[in-house]
Amino acid sequence: MNRKQLVIILIAGIVLGGAGFLLNRKKSASFERTQKSATGTLLGDFPVNDVVHISVRHGSNEVNLVKGEVWTVRERDGYPASASQIIEFARKLVDLRAAQSQKIGESQLGRLNLLDPAKDGTNSATLVELKGKDDKVIRSVRLGKESMRDSGGPMGGGGWPNGRWIYIPDQPGVAYLSSESFANIEPKPEEWLEKDFVHVEKARSVDVVFPVATNSWKLTRETETGEWKLADAKPDETVDASKIASVSNPLSAPTFVDVRTGAALEGTGSNAPVVVTIDTFDNFHYVARVGAKANDDYPITVAVSAQVAKERTPGKDEKPEDKAKLDKEFKERQDKLEQKLKKEQAFGKWTYMVSSWSLEPLIKHRSELITNPSNTNSVSSVQPQIEDPPLPLPTTPGPH
Repeated sequence: MNRKQLVIILIAGIVLGGAGFLLNRKKSASFERTQKSATGTLLGDFPVNDVVHISVRHGSNEVNLVKGEVWTVRERDGYPASASQIIEFARKLVDLRAAQSQKIGESQLGRLNLLDPAKDGTNSATLVELKGKDDKVIRSVRLGKESMRDSGGPMGGGGWPNGRWIYIPDQPGVAYLSSESFANIEPKPEEWLEKDFVHVEKARSVDVVFPVATNSWKLTRETETGEWKLADAKPDETVDASKIASVSNPLSAPTFVDVRTGAALEGTGSNAPVVVTIDTFDNFHYVARVGAKANDDYPITVAVSAQVAKERTPGKDEKPEDKAKLDKEFKERQDKLEQKLKKEQAFGKWTYMVSSWSLEPLIKHRSELITNPSNTNSVSSVQPQIEDPPLPLPTTPGPH
């Protein structure tokens, strides 16, 4: 091999080595991009704190969550929305990742329930749009068919969702399978309401007035642990302790299923609302008006007032060294009552739909709360059987 050939071989080696280096570098960069795409979030970086409007739509059903001083539900006349539920939903969207992906054409979107709900009601997606102050869409995502995991039972079938197909409108041509099923994301306004409600504590009296006066009743007690007594009890009326058990803690932990919009509670005569008045040992005064039952729920309004003491009356034999401690405990307690009053008074401008099972124990008729002694001591309608007297034996004729 002469010198010229050796130079040519060296140059070729350098060229091939450089090409290999560039190719490896390109592959490495491509791998890095693939890894970044695989581990990155589907919606990418976006100003989540700028989102002031979230719409969730599927077919003709829609809910709009709007942020002002607090998050509210537009379809319920601006009733407060569940902030914790919205925050949890936003976190899931920010962290949304793909477990797998597949290329998909527009004609195949219906197979995974990913069609645009504005164009097709069949096999359409649930569309979620995150909007800014100008109502401009910041990000949108379509939630499609759920991925189901087989229950593994011997008969087969069944199972539970372990993911959901996702489509990003500004990233067309690809469907992603996420491990997040978004099972509770529905375009139903009632599902997004803040469900905190009044909470009656230490009831002192419960007065229930029906349109038919004979059904009305009032229970009172002297102490927080005292026995309930029926006010104006008739001589033959005795409270049945087992029957008033459900009344002894009225509206102590109520909840509601929805907020009614439109017409307020109405009705006159026998159709007038039932009025429930509750006074507590903390001097809270509740007036609930219960309307006619609709399906399995009752419409109800609640007005709350209170007389929260500003100063504590020292005990007769109170020691000076105990005064500071007792004053502090009193103030802390009164501050909590003031906060409770402010919160519960805000419920007064709405009409709530409350399930029958939680309200009917409170709106029983008077006859359902008492035991009538005349009924328990009355003569049984079944009379004891009296045997007939024995017939006389026939007389045996004597000898003539």
